[in-house]
Amino acid sequence: MTNSLLALLGFAAWTLLLLMGIALLRCYYTLFRGRYANSFAVMGEDVSPFSGRLCRAHANCYENLPAFAAIIAVAALSSNAHITEALALWALAARLAQSSVHLISTRNRAVMMRFSLLMVQWVIQLIWIVGLIRILF
Repeated sequence: MTNSLLALLGFAAWTLLLLMGIALLRCYYTLFRGRYANSFAVMGEDVSPFSGRLCRAHANCYENLPAFAAIIAVAALSSNAHITEALALWALAARLAQSSVHLISTRNRAVMMRFSLLMVQWVIQLIWIVGLIRILF
């Protein structure tokens, strides 16, 4: 498996892992804390601050996964995967770090760190897009 496909699989797996965390937390509150299954706020802030951060970290993943997947797919399907190979695992590492920081804290420094990690991902994806455009057009 190439680094690019591994990064794509890792991003998808991380997104699902965060979703499973939300599901497990809500199951716990439904089964053991007397909450109704249909009573949870979408963004989780009604359960705990951590639940809110978990829901937002998951949302941030599913907001960014389609663009990441599209770029990797274009590179792979056009036989230009070499463009994404070198930075793919760095992009995944930045995603995992961003989500992890989000789960830990919303203090100013943490938010600045999260944004920096998001910028790393965006810069990598822009490098890929420019590289693909140069080759394909």
